[in-house]
Amino acid sequence: MIPENDTHIHEFILLGFPTITEMQALLFLIFLIMYLLTVLENIVILALIRRNHQLHKPMYFFLGHLSFLEAWYISVTVPKLLVNFVVKNKSISFTGCMAQLYFFVALVCTECVLLAVMAYDRYVAICNPMHYPVIMNHSVCIQLAMGSWLIGFLISMIKVLFISRLSFCGPNVINHFYCDISPLLNLSCTERLVAEMVDFVFALLILLIPLFVIIISYVYIISTILCIPMAQNRKKAFSTCASHLTVVIIFFSATLFMYARPRSIYSLDLNKLISIIYTIITPMLNPFIYCLRNQEVKDTLWKLLFC
Repeated sequence: MIPENDTHIHEFILLGFPTITEMQALLFLIFLIMYLLTVLENIVILALIRRNHQLHKPMYFFLGHLSFLEAWYISVTVPKLLVNFVVKNKSISFTGCMAQLYFFVALVCTECVLLAVMAYDRYVAICNPMHYPVIMNHSVCIQLAMGSWLIGFLISMIKVLFISRLSFCGPNVINHFYCDISPLLNLSCTERLVAEMVDFVFALLILLIPLFVIIISYVYIISTILCIPMAQNRKKAFSTCASHLTVVIIFFSATLFMYARPRSIYSLDLNKLISIIYTIITPMLNPFIYCLRNQEVKDTLWKLLFC
């Protein structure tokens, strides 16, 4: 049986970005603009996909799920960060910290699987175009999308369960702007080897398996594209994958650096800077990447704006 949680700490202090008052006001404004812009971008993409029947395809079905995910993804961390810029009490309750950690990890894991599903979709579309409508039918798309969400939230539940059972006796200051795994493990006053190993194993599984699927898919995609005789057709085929590949490189580079290591990361200030890349900057840039490199999305956006 799992022992009772005997934590002596009822709240944590999120250190965030300690700077002078004027700098905090500037950071508040920057992060607020980035947050509002990200949410607005993803809402626009969802609206485009819903309103235009030309975008009712598997690729845009998964893109809609990605946009929905990232609107919530950035909302898990940034609102609390913005509040901490304007209040003196930067505390977060133990329950609130575990809830923030759970939803953040769940959405990260879901995005990993969803990006692999999108790579598989592009593989079928380019390498097996004649059977694409049959293989990627509506029922299969729903199952793949729901499977991504289910896997992400299930893995997060297991990881957070082990972390929440640890004892925290003090200090209670988290050198981060949200509740993340490594800072919390460093604050534990009991043996954390099991929690660290569970976190490490599941981090490797949820990162490396989708990444393996993505790499294999793109090996077949690129080899197929190179066999296309006309340069214009090769360019058109690759353009449907370029935006997804760009997002994959940015996202997995940051997450692998942060989480795919068995020991806690000690450069916590560097951690915060890397975290900004995949918690704030990447969700903000993804809609631009997909829109600017996708002619169908651009055409639909212009029609929506001018009609």
